[in-house]
Amino acid sequence: MTYAIRNLTVAEGNDIHLDGLDVELPASGVVTVIGRTLSGKTTFLKVLAGLQAVRSGSLVRDGADLLKVPAWKRRVGMVYQQFVNYPHLNVRDNIVFPLKRAGCKSSEIEAKLTYVSDLLGLRPCLDRRPAELSGGQQQRVALARALVKDTDFLLLDEPLVNLDYKLREQLRDEFRRIFRDSNDRLVVYATTEPAEAMILQGHVIILHEGKVIQTGDYRDVFHYPDNTIAAQVFNDPPMNLLEGEIAGGRLILGPSFKMPLPEHFSTLAPGRYTFGLRATDLALGGDFSATVALAEVNGSLTVLHLDLDGRNLVLEEEGVHLFQPGDRIGFTPDSARFYAFDAVTGTLVSAPPRRSVSGQKD
Repeated sequence: MTYAIRNLTVAEGNDIHLDGLDVELPASGVVTVIGRTLSGKTTFLKVLAGLQAVRSGSLVRDGADLLKVPAWKRRVGMVYQQFVNYPHLNVRDNIVFPLKRAGCKSSEIEAKLTYVSDLLGLRPCLDRRPAELSGGQQQRVALARALVKDTDFLLLDEPLVNLDYKLREQLRDEFRRIFRDSNDRLVVYATTEPAEAMILQGHVIILHEGKVIQTGDYRDVFHYPDNTIAAQVFNDPPMNLLEGEIAGGRLILGPSFKMPLPEHFSTLAPGRYTFGLRATDLALGGDFSATVALAEVNGSLTVLHLDLDGRNLVLEEEGVHLFQPGDRIGFTPDSARFYAFDAVTGTLVSAPPRRSVSGQKD
């Protein structure tokens, strides 16, 4: 059983926020909606929640169009970017608020409170007010209040964006564990971060300027991006894209960036293409050279923005490596990991052999 979304359009005047979406959502499991800022993610979640009027379209399950069901009748829980909790209530009353409003029995309320507070590690905090909690604890309270309800949808709109790096890492792993137990509901998680989609696994929808660019299993989307937009949105750093050509049995990406043609490109006709290579598929040291434009250290990773014949190339390397702008460095591309896209349309024409994603079983 699925939710079938057809011709979903949301617009205000001439501003189109969602443009004729046609996509299917599973009845349960995790769907990650990923896209850049202003791609339509929040609008999409608001439509599912009944908080956004639509110009056209339908959301059908079991023959019924849920877009015709008012928001207060939809079985939906939602968690926002901000820590939305009732400041005058303690954690216990924040969590059970929707159950009391629904007139649930005391025994049911207590059982559900015990379950979610243990699940999210909130039992020691039940008598505290939100102002006494850390950011991560406050977001757990908001999630607990959404989980405790008997819902068909659990919608999360970039719930980790306002947390610091360590808390984001911790809650990402916790979310995967929590959502794995949500077999009877659909979790729709909106984010700009590819890492969150990879950790949560499940189904992925890529939105760009209000349109669905690609949808599918997270591994398929990672290995086979339909086009250059998907390749950049679903990689962090965005996939390097370089205009180049295949000529004389060689891959030519610039005056100083030429190499033998990768084996998986052997069937491609000579001509112009857009070639893609992930930042992780470039390594420090080698016969190719470029100038460091910017060096960033992110935890245990070093990210280098390189100037190669006037074009930007991003390299990501494990460990802390200290460089200054203007330094000349050598690098080596993994030629077996290049992608080729049509130079005009940007659609994928050749992908490297598939391999496991970040050590996960494929």
